Amino acid sequence: MAILKLPAVADYWRQKHMFSVPFPGSLMPRDSFRVISWNLHMSDPAEDVINDRKKGTPEYDTLFRVRPLMDDIKIACKSFYQPRLNLSIDERMVATKAKTGMTQYMKAKPTKWGFKLFVLADSSNGYTCDFTVYTGKSKFATGCGLSFDSVVGLMKPAFLGSGYHLYCDNFYTSPHLFRHLRSLKFGACGTIREGRKEAPKTKVNALTRKSPRGSLRWIRDGDLLFTKWMDNREVSMCSTIHPAYSGDTVQRRQKSREGHWETSHIPIPTPIIEYNKYMGGVDLSDQLIQYYSVHHTTKRWYRTLFLHFLDIAITNSYILHKELCQSAQSRPLTHKAFVEQLAAELCGVTLDVAATPKLTGHTPLPTRETTDQSSRATAGRLRCELCKRKGVKKDTPWKCGECDVPLCLLADRNCFHLWHS
Repeated sequence: MAILKLPAVADYWRQKHMFSVPFPGSLMPRDSFRVISWNLHMSDPAEDVINDRKKGTPEYDTLFRVRPLMDDIKIACKSFYQPRLNLSIDERMVATKAKTGMTQYMKAKPTKWGFKLFVLADSSNGYTCDFTVYTGKSKFATGCGLSFDSVVGLMKPAFLGSGYHLYCDNFYTSPHLFRHLRSLKFGACGTIREGRKEAPKTKVNALTRKSPRGSLRWIRDGDLLFTKWMDNREVSMCSTIHPAYSGDTVQRRQKSREGHWETSHIPIPTPIIEYNKYMGGVDLSDQLIQYYSVHHTTKRWYRTLFLHFLDIAITNSYILHKELCQSAQSRPLTHKAFVEQLAAELCGVTLDVAATPKLTGHTPLPTRETTDQSSRATAGRLRCELCKRKGVKKDTPWKCGECDVPLCLLADRNCFHLWHS
């Protein structure tokens, strides 16, 4: 389903149609797939009932129905790959409009309605290192805010160690968070909102709307570096790992006084260059997932998350495949070829499609080949299709080679001739 997109799940088993797909029906009947899908549970249904009775109390677990698989996926993400130096944290939306109390709306995201996940990804390849599913503010009641708790919950020294550089947007960035990460021996860099608590509020030598493009301002507060840069608008950054300026420039086109467009090189702070380079880890992960996603509409909210966990596993597996091929200096499969091979192996088949058997014409053939002369007349006898329709029970060792239907072929009972006439 990740490779071949059809409007409805039942369309994969549609027969005698121009858009019929033969493979799913050869692997599993449609009704069997539906029964498995309808009865898919990641937790014990008896324990689900006990958890539902706790609704409205602190002991109630909103994600109880998906937690066993979710924990296994998170452990696998952290067990098989150690990320590189630069990491990024951002939100990810899993599309759904189910009324669960967890469904969020984010107007700035391409997928505006769905479950919101906080994702930690490797900036170099988009590998999903860890994630949490947002279930409501009541779950983040430490007093430091949702953005603080979501970052601290993902940046775990027990898993990562120390020395990593984290990049995040202005939803997460705060002096309090960056100082806490510094105490854990993590560096951090991100855009910062005006008026953040503990951020410098001085107006001395501040940028104004009339400041020329490329104007730079910075100030240090212990380990924290705050920078402001004028581009089309003012950009504010906070970092614990970069100098304010390293001599870098960026090209911009702007009109001269004579009205001609000219390309100029303007200075740019180092934190902005590094932020633009490493902030896209989660976006890269989302992009890879969307290429070949198994997501489809379902009536149970926990099956939506189940399908997304499959997407994470498939995408991370492909990234690991590329990393292993790179270390072995061999050529990796394309993303499409990898997903096709993975599907074939999980289904226990090969990608090689058997050639269509050549039509033999409407000629009589034995229902089963045999070398035993004594049983040749009775081997593989099947119920004659024409006799069965007449309500007569007659067996025959013959069938039509093209129709693949068992038919009598006797001097006094030539069902083969009657069937084709």
